[in-house]
Amino acid sequence: MNLSAPMPQLLWFAVACLAAGSLWRTGIAAALSAQLFYLFARGLALGRLPLLGPHDTLLFFGMSLALMGLLASYSPAVRGKRWFTVAVGLSAGCVTAVALLFKPLNMPLPQILDTLWFELHVVVAFFGYALFAVGGIAAAAFLFSGIRSYLDLLYKSALVGWTFFSVSMISGGIWGYYAWGTYWLWTPKELWTSILWLFYALLLHVRLKGARWDTVTAWLGIAGLFVTLFTYLGVSMLMKSSHSF
Repeated sequence: MNLSAPMPQLLWFAVACLAAGSLWRTGIAAALSAQLFYLFARGLALGRLPLLGPHDTLLFFGMSLALMGLLASYSPAVRGKRWFTVAVGLSAGCVTAVALLFKPLNMPLPQILDTLWFELHVVVAFFGYALFAVGGIAAAAFLFSGIRSYLDLLYKSALVGWTFFSVSMISGGIWGYYAWGTYWLWTPKELWTSILWLFYALLLHVRLKGARWDTVTAWLGIAGLFVTLFTYLGVSMLMKSSHSF
């Protein structure tokens, strides 16, 4: 197999497994394996982690969502609940399918990005995004069913996602210092990452206020998904920023 050539058939296989095979964990696991092999092959050919442009970042987001959803499916709240693996699979499958609409960027890393701090910053940010999405799914499930254990999954996903995102902000600041000589630039991306971080800090605090705030917490979990998507896609595509596509 020529590792320097794109292998979209692997991604279409992943989409098929996520869409149809997500009725079982094995479907998500098979899709995740295909996504990981594709990223490994591209990374080996490029000599770097494939994290540039919408194709790579959307694919990494889809892979992160599949990974975090697979891990979350073992939570007592949703263990054995096929609706959860279907929701995760369809979400990750849609993101992966959209990634196929964009042409991969096979250029070397620009010098400003050629640092482990950049790679750490991006990887843990997408882990956080994926966990926020898992939390949004759990929040919607609570609003439909009233089953409080779904809020426990929302809380755990938000807490771990917020921790990942905190690491992303710290590593991003260090990367910014090496790249531009400052830990902070007043760009739209940095402002929205701060908004997202503060939003989930608020959600975590509201969750601790007790059962009377359960519905508010669930709605915050759903709203947080939209804040996450705008921070990632909206700012990158609609605003001029150092993180623009």
